[in-house]
Amino acid sequence: MIRQEFLAFGKPNFSNQEIEAVAKVLRSGWIGMGPETLAFEKELGEFLGAPQVVTVNSCTSALFLSLLVHGVGPGDEVICPSFTWCSTANAAMYLGAKPVFCDVDPVTLCVTPEFVLQKLTPKTKAVMLVHMAGLAIEVAAIRAALPGSVIIIEDAAHALGAKFGDGKPVGSSGNLSCFSFYANKNLSTGEGGAIALFDSALADRLRSLRLHALPADAWKRFSNPKSIVARGLEELGYKMNYTDLQACIGRVQLRRQTEFHQTRMAVANRYHKRLSELAPRIGFQHGLTHPYHARHLFQIMLPLEETRVSRDALMLELRNRNIGASLHYLPLHTMPLYAAYGNASLPNTEKVYERVLTLPISGSMSLDDADYVILHLVELLSKHGR
Repeated sequence: MIRQEFLAFGKPNFSNQEIEAVAKVLRSGWIGMGPETLAFEKELGEFLGAPQVVTVNSCTSALFLSLLVHGVGPGDEVICPSFTWCSTANAAMYLGAKPVFCDVDPVTLCVTPEFVLQKLTPKTKAVMLVHMAGLAIEVAAIRAALPGSVIIIEDAAHALGAKFGDGKPVGSSGNLSCFSFYANKNLSTGEGGAIALFDSALADRLRSLRLHALPADAWKRFSNPKSIVARGLEELGYKMNYTDLQACIGRVQLRRQTEFHQTRMAVANRYHKRLSELAPRIGFQHGLTHPYHARHLFQIMLPLEETRVSRDALMLELRNRNIGASLHYLPLHTMPLYAAYGNASLPNTEKVYERVLTLPISGSMSLDDADYVILHLVELLSKHGR
C-alpha cells in the first residue's frame, strides 16, 4: 500500500517552542540582528567547543568569508572534493581562485591526506574539507600532511553534532568551520549559517564583513543611543548578516539536539539492521550507526551489478511510492560550469556516484517511516534483481 504523505529526505522538526520564540521576537519590535543573535552565537559556541561563533545568512557565505579573510584570490588554488555540493567550490570561484577537485575514499565518502596531496601545487592556498553526511574527517591527519602555509577550511554543513575520534565536536579544531542551518539540516532556521573559530580578531573582522564592513551594526547603535557612527567605510563588505527571527529558532533547536540525535540514531540503526539482513549486498557509508556521526544524510551504495535497473530509475520508483529518496551528489568535476578547471578522472568519486542513494532521515521521522522505506526498497531490488 502506498502512503498518502510524501516522506521527504530531510524534514525539519519544529514544535510550539520554536513558534513561541518567534512570536516573542515579533512582539519585541526588533527582528533584525540583535540580542537573540548574540545569545545564539554564544550558546552555539559552547555546544561546538569554539570560543568564537559568527552567524551569517548561509553556509555559502560562511565559506566565502572564511576564504576571503585568509587572503584567497586570483591565482590561488583551493583543493576540495568533487563529491560535494556546489557551494564548496563556488566560494573559491567568487574570489577568482581556482577550485581543484580531488577524489574521496569510497567507504567514508570523505577526502584523505593522500588524495589531497595528489592535488597540492605551489599555488595551493587552501583546502576545503567536507564532513560528508555528518561523518567527521580526522582533520589533524590532513593538517599534519600539509605545509603550514596552506590553510584548512572545514565545510561542516552536514556536521553539526558530529564528533572527531577523540570525542571533541566538529567546530572545536581551531580551523574556521562553516555550518548550515538550511531547511533540512540537523539544526534548521530555514536559512542561515555560522563560522566557528578561535581567533577573536578574525571573528571581529568577519562580524564587520557580514554587514557592509560597518564599524557597528544596527543593534549596537540602537541599544546605545549615545553612540554615533562617525567613521566611514574602510573596506568592501557584504550583506550577509543573520537575524533575530532566525536566531530565536536556532536557540530552541540547539536545546533539542539530543532529541534529534536520538531520533536519527534510531532510524539509522533500523535501516542498517534490516537492510543488512534483507539486502546484504547494500553498502553503507562508514560510521552511520556510530554515536559520533551526525547522520545528516543516510547514504547507501546500491548493488547495481545484481540489478537490471539504474540508480536513477530505482530512485524514481521510490518517489512514485512517496519516498523522498535523493542523490548526494553529482560530481562537480563532471559539470559544464567547472570544465575550465580540468576534468581529470576521479575514479572513486565516479564509481560512488553511479550507485549512491540517499534514504530519508530526519528528526521528524518515525521507525514506521523507516520500515516503509525498507519494505519498498527491498521489494524493488528483488523485482529488478538479475
